[in-house]
Amino acid sequence: MTGLTSLLRTLSVAAAGLVALAAAPPAPAAPEPRAPREFVALDSVDRTILQEMRYATPHNFTGVPVDGYRQPLCVLTRPAAEALHRAQVRLLARGYTLKVYDCYRPQRAVDHFVRWAEDLEDERMKKEFYPLVDKSRLFADGYIAEKSGHSRGSTVDLTIVRLPALPTRAYRPGERLVECYAPKAERFPDNSVDMGTGYDCFDTRSHTDDPRITGVRRANRQLLKGVLAEQGFVNLPEEWWHFTFEPEPFPDTFFDFPVARRSVAGH
Repeated sequence: MTGLTSLLRTLSVAAAGLVALAAAPPAPAAPEPRAPREFVALDSVDRTILQEMRYATPHNFTGVPVDGYRQPLCVLTRPAAEALHRAQVRLLARGYTLKVYDCYRPQRAVDHFVRWAEDLEDERMKKEFYPLVDKSRLFADGYIAEKSGHSRGSTVDLTIVRLPALPTRAYRPGERLVECYAPKAERFPDNSVDMGTGYDCFDTRSHTDDPRITGVRRANRQLLKGVLAEQGFVNLPEEWWHFTFEPEPFPDTFFDFPVARRSVAGH
């Protein structure tokens, strides 16, 4: 009887523990990371710069909104944002405005790009964004990587728009796609001046100094590059739209806070 009593007591204690565990409130979720104080929303520095944050929408090479983009908001380090403001002042005087497509990019978004690139079956946006590139070559050709300078907070993808800026219509998922290097009148409508290709065009014609880009289109690229270079931005030669402010405040840190106003609230 002593052994049976001991066994029953043990089972009773275990059952009581399970009941208590079931009744306990769930552990609170870990708080989302926030941006260091050196980060700001671009519109807190300059409200005149247009924002068309492509990765918060399905109109990008993945075909879906990208992880980490909670709001269509440009977030940058303050030095980069202030340098963009100075460039904007110069362009406004010439009848143009800047328009940003992407700014700070969380690491979780880069991870999303990597997963998408590894899924060779998903080619829903191929015709527009990488019509001549086999998807299996995206890593080898340098179009997709496991780390991005955007995650350090001082890199921006952008273009210029002639004033007055006409609105750009929203992309409709499933609509007919046109190659990103097609003539501007045939590509997806964008109020940008003609840069020779659309944004995020995985093609050598996106190289800033590609010799096939001539005349007005080349002059537009050089205008963007020149105005930004005056303010400390360095162009990535393979992408006419990609610029990094130097010196970077965080040259070795890849952040993962979400793109949302709350990430920089109070900065």
